[in-house]
Amino acid sequence: MKFSAATLLAVASSVAAQTSTECNPLKETCKPDPAFGKKGMDCDFTKGECDGFTSLGTKITYDSKGATFPMSKKGDAPTLRSDNYIFFGHVEVKVKAADGKGIITSLVLLSDDLDEVDFETVGADNKQIQSNYFSKGDDSTYNRGGFHAVDSPLTKTHTYAFDWTAEKVEWFIDGQSVRVLKASDVGDKFPQSPMQVKVGAWVAGYDGNAPGTIEWSGGIADFSNGPAVAVYESVKVTDYAGGSSATDKDVKEYVYGDKTGSAKSIQVKLNDGSSGSSSSSSKSGSSTATSSASSHSTTGATTMTTATTSANGTGHSSTHSASSTSSTGSATSPSSVPGAAPKSGLALGAVALGAVAALAL
Repeated sequence: MKFSAATLLAVASSVAAQTSTECNPLKETCKPDPAFGKKGMDCDFTKGECDGFTSLGTKITYDSKGATFPMSKKGDAPTLRSDNYIFFGHVEVKVKAADGKGIITSLVLLSDDLDEVDFETVGADNKQIQSNYFSKGDDSTYNRGGFHAVDSPLTKTHTYAFDWTAEKVEWFIDGQSVRVLKASDVGDKFPQSPMQVKVGAWVAGYDGNAPGTIEWSGGIADFSNGPAVAVYESVKVTDYAGGSSATDKDVKEYVYGDKTGSAKSIQVKLNDGSSGSSSSSSKSGSSTATSSASSHSTTGATTMTTATTSANGTGHSSTHSASSTSSTGSATSPSSVPGAAPKSGLALGAVALGAVAALAL
């Protein structure tokens, strides 16, 4: 059965409502966010469990292939959540996504006030991966997502990365830039508050779940031949500490200076008790360009040009995406990859990440 876009969006709203945070600094005074700082993180799961991550949900095992995230029934959602936060930075993840209808593999950056940047793979689609972003939990529109062709993401290990500064978010697959979101195009709807790193997988297709979610995930998960597994090989994290390149400062934590959640309000606290520089000199949304910390190729990058609409303060981000243009000059759509799912399905997939975010809290 196929559902209309309106029906899928209605289901998406109910899924998005599951997104939560232990303490939302836009509404109350919260503890500071512990920083990765200059130490960053370099986890090679082929060598075993890695300090700096908290394991949640289904038990994760480790061997020479990496960290195995198994799923064999409704409710399974193995997740690793970083103990620390980046305030802009670079995150690189090597993973072979879980194969099987009804299964989702998710790479997520998520802040306490529900800014989000993500990649996710549907286990019924071995040709592409999806990307998205949200601001302050606003899910009033569902057209910020993109589809990106990948060679067999369910059977081959690939490297996925985010490079995030006050000026832009850039998504990479195997060193190739596939998407760019400019802060100057979306203003205060740009993700800009300190984020944790969350990697995991979860069962979306099961009897009793919302029909639209089941359709988006490819159907009811089938475990008759054994569990579905995602295998994460490594995670590398570099913290920019409010800047646009790796920090060399001994950063202790990030503090919300007010209840706006803006980058300029975030205070960078050092271990010696002093304050480091924040991003106040490079406000999110500024049209002033600074050099990107990423040294990867930007050939073929998709620039997402958006016009902002009003935010409702709950759920995920509110933007209307215009047609995007690749670096070759040809106009493209985020869903123009051959064989891509309908935009309504992408919208649902993006907000469905809220379920994982909630499970990982």
